[in-house]
Amino acid sequence: MKIMAVDYGDSRTGLAMSDETETLASPLETIYEHHFDRCVERVAKIAVEKKAAMIIVGDPVNMNGTRGERSEKCSEFARLLREFVDIEVIMWDERSSTNTAINYMNEINKRGKKRKQVLDQAAAAVILDSYLEYRKRQSGNK
Repeated sequence: MKIMAVDYGDSRTGLAMSDETETLASPLETIYEHHFDRCVERVAKIAVEKKAAMIIVGDPVNMNGTRGERSEKCSEFARLLREFVDIEVIMWDERSSTNTAINYMNEINKRGKKRKQVLDQAAAAVILDSYLEYRKRQSGNK
């Protein structure tokens, strides 16, 4: 099934999508939207258009495992998203996803304006890849 991941941000929200086989997590799009409700609506519309069967919303849990203001805002994003779509929406721990995406971009030497345009998509792909790995491990344990 196709799974979409969301890396929510106040001004930029990155999206990534898996293939049908849940093997590959690919950057999809960056939404430039400052208005919370409009961002949720755009994500919902894209999820339906892309035929996502599940949506993963990154949960920026603090490194010590506590939930801060950003985590609460992402939880609210997921809650509101559930009102717009008839698709399962789950929260997924995204600790260090942006740092992982930055390290990857350093490795491929993507810098400047181009980097900023795709960083949030790359972070969403990191979140999704982590979730896909988890699903593989879970299906292997059955």
